[in-house]
Amino acid sequence: MIFEGKAHTYGRDVDTDVIIPARYLTTNDPDELAKHAMEDIDAEFVARVRPGDVIVAGENFGCGSSREHAPVAIRASGVAVVVAASFARIFYRNAINTGLPIVVCADAVTDAENGDVMRVDLSAGTVENVTKGKTYRSEAFPPFMQELIDRGGLLEYVKSRVGGEGA
Repeated sequence: MIFEGKAHTYGRDVDTDVIIPARYLTTNDPDELAKHAMEDIDAEFVARVRPGDVIVAGENFGCGSSREHAPVAIRASGVAVVVAASFARIFYRNAINTGLPIVVCADAVTDAENGDVMRVDLSAGTVENVTKGKTYRSEAFPPFMQELIDRGGLLEYVKSRVGGEGA
């Protein structure tokens, strides 16, 4: 799986309350959540983000509450992948479960700036800053995790394994 898009950069400790503010947790509708993604840390994010874009952030991305709404909002906003120096453990799991690819690559984060074109290859375990002509190593996604992402998350993966929609 290869993703390419513009970087939206953030610092460390981006918590789930700024990824999707609690006032919007009255819905589980991904499209509605997407309208408010990142608005408490970046009011212009929703206007700027385009399908395929990449969030690039510092350490401990997704800290705070364990809400699954956060990765759902990011994915529904059009973000293809999040690259961070590290992720909060519960966010990491929720992201995979909801079908949002995430990559740990501190070196790529250090060099990235807003608007840089980033290319992320999950299978090869590389993050490339196309704008700066630099490539960084990350851990490749194991095949079973790639399949989870390909299927749209854990629920869709399980449905595909047990026989479809009626499962």
